[in-house]
Amino acid sequence: MTPPVTDLTGQIASAPDADATYDIAQPEPAALVESLRAFGYSLRTAIADLIDNSISAEAKSVWLHFEWDGANSWITIRDDGHGMAEDELITAMRAGSKNPLAERPPRDLGRFGLGLKTASFSQCRRLSVMSKRKDLPEATRCWDLDYISECGEWRLLKNLEKAKQEGLLDTQSGTVVIWDKMDRITGDAKTDDNAAYKRFLEAIDQVKEHLAMVFHRYLEKPGRLKIWINNRPIEPWDPFLKNEAATQQLPQERLLFHGQSVLVTPYVLPHQSKITAETHKRAAGPAGWNAQQGLYIYRNERLLVPGDWLGLGFQKEEHHKLARMQVDLPNSLDSEWQIDVKKSRARPPGPLRTDLKRIAKSTRERAVQIYRHRGKVTARRSSQEHVFLWEQKARHGKYYYAINRSHPAIEDAYRNGSKATVEPLLRMLEETVPVGFINVTSSETPESFAAPFEDCTYESVKRVIESLYNSFVSSGCSREDAIARLLTIEPFSHRPEFIQAFQEEQESG
Repeated sequence: MTPPVTDLTGQIASAPDADATYDIAQPEPAALVESLRAFGYSLRTAIADLIDNSISAEAKSVWLHFEWDGANSWITIRDDGHGMAEDELITAMRAGSKNPLAERPPRDLGRFGLGLKTASFSQCRRLSVMSKRKDLPEATRCWDLDYISECGEWRLLKNLEKAKQEGLLDTQSGTVVIWDKMDRITGDAKTDDNAAYKRFLEAIDQVKEHLAMVFHRYLEKPGRLKIWINNRPIEPWDPFLKNEAATQQLPQERLLFHGQSVLVTPYVLPHQSKITAETHKRAAGPAGWNAQQGLYIYRNERLLVPGDWLGLGFQKEEHHKLARMQVDLPNSLDSEWQIDVKKSRARPPGPLRTDLKRIAKSTRERAVQIYRHRGKVTARRSSQEHVFLWEQKARHGKYYYAINRSHPAIEDAYRNGSKATVEPLLRMLEETVPVGFINVTSSETPESFAAPFEDCTYESVKRVIESLYNSFVSSGCSREDAIARLLTIEPFSHRPEFIQAFQEEQESG
């Protein structure tokens, strides 16, 4: 006798006909659920995915609670949205509960019908949900991955002891999601494991930073969403410093694609000298100033990509760190922008890349003007004379080029090394300057010569700057004088923004 086939809710499905031209290849439950755990969520992106559901349910408040108890620790995500009736909850608990190709309401933050399950399974082995619609009884369901593995069937449990204890408090409607058996977060840690407890607290801080960034536009407006972690409200993190007077908003552009609008709003953030130290530190964001530059992709005001040039041909460089661009997409363009299940990746479609690159180039140019202006001001304040590495000399009526032995880098090399070793190397460099090649190139293609440190990033030359700076300080220069001397030395005199970046690091460190 053919055994009954069950669907994801545990209901018996129609048995296959022995004479049919097909077989029903039902996925093996234990294997599939383990695969669903491998979507690559982190704790912070998983929780953000669940909050998307709360926003779609029109919640005004979301309460996160992290409870430490070693291996028995647990997390709850509770909202005061419209909740679900029992049949709706069963549907929501089914993997692939929505067709990603189906048309969605404009404000819907979902797409694949997988978020609740994949996000939760990535962090825990037991997902319990209790939900309540106004004037309807509470509905409860639970996926226990260990139980599924034991029974070999998609049995969606109805008994939720912990969920019943948690309850919905005094809200007339809403939903509670409970994670326990959190093997990916706590493993088999003991309650008194201080190192594991510290990691748990660090994870909470990371979640807080991430949610403040991802949902900042929901958190900023009066009467909008409030998110709490262990009864403490999350404050929004605005990547564009819109409330700062020195922030520059460049002209908005509305790009049309497949009849839909993509709104691009470029910003150039203020130089460090124009904002408070506290504001500057906070504006760096979770990843730091350099990493947070670029395009910020939003769908329905929910942040998907927090700062990236998205393969437009630009690098994340120190002197472009003030450039950030807000890009607003409708959810109808998810496929064209390659939005993934985790809502953490996006790629602009080909027809939009030219316009986005043009806007990004203009924004970066304005940002580097702001950044370099400060460096140039610092350079002008220096009373030191410029020091050149190469000198032109004459010998028997012929010109030749020599390395300036008074250059600080050379003096440092003499101090820290053997002059008997350094001097022959310098002579070898002087006698082999490729003057002939330089002359030919200069006459044929003079525009092809690169400027000092052209296309170099600050990080790639930082060690050179640091070495000279330390040499100046160790030889008796004050820190201020050491910076001033660096600004007069070739090739740094051509790129004062690098010295400015180094100075800011020294001051903030």
